Amino acid sequence: MNLLLFLATLTAGALNAVAGGGSFITLPALLYAGVAPVAANATSTFAVWPASVASAIAYRRELRHPTTWLALGAVSLVGGLLGGILLVKTSDDSFMRLLPWLMLLAALTFTFGGKIADRLLGTHGKTGTSFPLWTLALQLAIATYGGYFGGGMGIMMLAMLAAIGMTDIHEMNGLKAVLGVAINAVALTAFIVHGAVVWQPGLIMAAGGIIGGYAGGALARRMSREAVRVFVIVIAWAMTAYFFVRG
Repeated sequence: MNLLLFLATLTAGALNAVAGGGSFITLPALLYAGVAPVAANATSTFAVWPASVASAIAYRRELRHPTTWLALGAVSLVGGLLGGILLVKTSDDSFMRLLPWLMLLAALTFTFGGKIADRLLGTHGKTGTSFPLWTLALQLAIATYGGYFGGGMGIMMLAMLAAIGMTDIHEMNGLKAVLGVAINAVALTAFIVHGAVVWQPGLIMAAGGIIGGYAGGALARRMSREAVRVFVIVIAWAMTAYFFVRG
């Protein structure tokens, strides 16, 4: 079972490095391994967090507008903590009833969110130096969702950044990576304080995620990003259908 969890996060780390969507693999793998639902979601977040930190560090030079990312980072910390606290206050039965709908939202976001972001990118021409105040409310909502579940969170943030007029995809990816690390960091704090992380599988999976994330960088140079995205979409809808049937 440890080998299964390691391989699941190895794959998830590679997918996250190329196209995202690794949580569609890590969470079902933990549930299959017999980890309780809320603990499985918390442990899944812990497992992929080190790889996301490495990704954020790689994008550090792209963060050229501190007034943008500092403000969004502040609300991300608040939202991530709220989401983490909401998760640990949710019973396993309630989470399992919510899970099919959370998976559906994540699958829809992963399937269509990229196209929406691309369209918004094509219709705006501003830089990342300023943004409307409603952006903070939207990011707070995304961060709360991210702290609670997180599937599709990165694409939601890319669409939001495109909507406010950012056009530099490298800057957008860098900001998305840093905000995602902040959200999951405070959510993890809540998980750890409440004893929601299962450490033995979590540490094994974290190692797999780091290796997978590193390998994913090499994979990205050889594989079509769109092919990987289609693969993740198939997995996402299959997992969503499974949890609806199971529910």
